[in-house]
Amino acid sequence: MRVLVIGGTGHIGTYLVPRLVEADHEVVVVSRAQARPYTRHAAWESVTTVVADRHAEDLAGTFGTRVRELEPDIVIDLISFSPESAAALVDALRGHVQHFIHCGTIWVHGPTREPPTTEEEPRRPFGDYGINKARIEQLLLREARQRHFPATILHPGMIVGPGWVPINPAGNLNLEIFTRLAQGEEVDLPNLGMETLHHVHADDVAQAFVQTIANRSVSIGESFHVVSPAALSLRGYAESIASWFGQPARLRFTPWETWKEMVSADDAMTTWDHLAHSPCCSIEKARRLLLYTPRYSSLQAVCDSLAWLVARGRLPSNA
Repeated sequence: MRVLVIGGTGHIGTYLVPRLVEADHEVVVVSRAQARPYTRHAAWESVTTVVADRHAEDLAGTFGTRVRELEPDIVIDLISFSPESAAALVDALRGHVQHFIHCGTIWVHGPTREPPTTEEEPRRPFGDYGINKARIEQLLLREARQRHFPATILHPGMIVGPGWVPINPAGNLNLEIFTRLAQGEEVDLPNLGMETLHHVHADDVAQAFVQTIANRSVSIGESFHVVSPAALSLRGYAESIASWFGQPARLRFTPWETWKEMVSADDAMTTWDHLAHSPCCSIEKARRLLLYTPRYSSLQAVCDSLAWLVARGRLPSNA
């Protein structure tokens, strides 16, 4: 099959494109050519790369036509963030592709109500990102179920892996949290550290896309969570990372209103977003229908990222 991957040189694409090549697909990657895969793989030598600026071409009304003229059998869209862009692409591809797979997000659910969250839970997103992704999902499911457009939506959690800084046990991207845990220093966590984070390794996300293609007949018209088998509480996450670095966890718990004043405004905003969602999602539907089998637990996925950072001197060694 001729598979076209939009945004295929980023974190997911680093693992997805080689998997597609190894599955004997002909692969075309459409990207701005501003990023390179995080790890090298011989499979990239057989990939056709097309340079395109999606945003500019969307404004010109030409992106959908550009994709259609590349004559893909399957389109995987990793970088669709507005319903208008998604709708234009669907209009251009209707009747021209056998499968369209969109990369969504577990943020479509909004706050966790009854963990683990299943795909059938009502959507209650907040924030532009979650709201727009939920609108795209609604559009694609409507197109699939009412107009037979062959769409599937995959909803990853917080993606990690080599080349990527993980969301830390405080719910933000500040590497100092990992450094302090690595050195046995005290770390302040918001509230009681009982909110949750749900990571997933980028290679497991790539696996899910390949499995979606392999199980096309049962995946069209459906959404699937793509996360690790279990979420982590902030407290459990911090304790596990300290142990990975060979240190005891020295944690202090601080009420949110006080904690947010101890960090930068950006870190506080990122933490609040994660605490307010506290994602914890089920993968039973993906296991059953896609035969999705994640290789990494949340902790294993994060530690793969941390080992990459340690090797580059960005974190202390855990040797």
